[in-house]
Amino acid sequence: MGFYDYSVRDPQGRDVSMKSFEGRVVLVVNTATGCGFTPQYRELEEMYEKYHGKGLEILDIPCNQFRGQAPGTDEEINEFCTLKYNTQFPQMKKSDVNGENQLPLYAYLKSQKGFEGFGKGIKATMMKAVTAGVPKDSPDIRWNFTKFLVDRKGNVVARFEPTADMGEVEKAAAALL
Repeated sequence: MGFYDYSVRDPQGRDVSMKSFEGRVVLVVNTATGCGFTPQYRELEEMYEKYHGKGLEILDIPCNQFRGQAPGTDEEINEFCTLKYNTQFPQMKKSDVNGENQLPLYAYLKSQKGFEGFGKGIKATMMKAVTAGVPKDSPDIRWNFTKFLVDRKGNVVARFEPTADMGEVEKAAAALL
């Protein structure tokens, strides 16, 4: 199976097929409204506005698996994002990205691009400490705002941890447009 064979649910419970994004560059992000990385919504929205017309799609999948940082309902999460960050990109139903209830899409994404580290710097050091119990060779998502970049043909070409510089994320996405 490939990227286009999966689907996720929107907040109303309707299936959204990844096939509907065929021919577009897709950035899949697990998000949370109460996380230290939540301000990345601003940069994600800026990317969306800048590149959506050129073929970029951002898929926002809220997740409450990391210290309960997305506690609201789908409606409350959407309201927060649209009012605080004016997000316009598609937001899906709050879902698990790890474990027995994980979205099959996330099992696929992680099988294509595993965890390679948080990089360097103070944020990386903090994330290493917070996620110390996760085995180093596990492909599992470590925290909110992990991003997977999918090219126009459905290939998962990059994984960016939440500590990644958003400028690098934008540069990688723009190179695929």
